[in-house]
Amino acid sequence: MNLHLNGKELGVDATNVEALVAELGLPLAAALVEHNGTALLRSEWLKTQLQDGDRLEIIRMVAGG
Repeated sequence: MNLHLNGKELGVDATNVEALVAELGLPLAAALVEHNGTALLRSEWLKTQLQDGDRLEIIRMVAGG
């Protein structure tokens, strides 16, 4: 399926947000996700199904100084 991720089109195999974050190799605890304009709670990732053409913004939090 094709998604718009952070402004770029990307083909993925994932069917839900949690699987997408894992497919991208991002640490689950350090990611923030917006799906079609709605910020998701971490508890919503597994039940949020992806559809072809969905728009996502994923931000990875990093610590440091």
